[in-house]
Amino acid sequence: MNSQTTNDRLETRLLAIAAIIACLPLFAAAASAQSTPSQGFTDPAEIDRAVTQFTGVTIGEVGGARVPADRRLRLAACMAPLDVAWHGRNRSTVQVACAGPESWRIFIATRPAPQSAQIAPIVSRGDPITVVVRGRGFTVQQSGEALDNGTIGDWIGVRIDRDATPIRARIERPGLAIIPAG
Repeated sequence: MNSQTTNDRLETRLLAIAAIIACLPLFAAAASAQSTPSQGFTDPAEIDRAVTQFTGVTIGEVGGARVPADRRLRLAACMAPLDVAWHGRNRSTVQVACAGPESWRIFIATRPAPQSAQIAPIVSRGDPITVVVRGRGFTVQQSGEALDNGTIGDWIGVRIDRDATPIRARIERPGLAIIPAG
């Protein structure tokens, strides 16, 4: 065998290996597509909407999420409404969870107010409070009882009726909490 034939074979093998390496991402994508459920994934924008609605503040503002949820997330589709709650005492993280057969949870960092800007609660547990639902062209209000302490912008539990399930409302000023419609 001459050296030219050996070089040609070596070149052919190297080209074949390079082609296989170049196709690996395609094989991985095809394999992951086959292993994912047919329902798809939870859209990260849906997570952003849930966090914004929960905090009452848009992304990037004090009290809201620091940044949007990572668009590369591939969380199983959630068949139930997302469960959103504060994680920790200093309210610097929001937990977003999905209950179900393919449950998951993630944590979204928020921009808490600076320590010097935090003020004493203006609503205390047990205080009477007016709850207002505002929508396009309408306003409904009802009295209730605060179930938590809070400052302006905080979401607290409110009991409207002794037998009713508590609701969540955002404190707008002393004695007034808002539930945005929509």
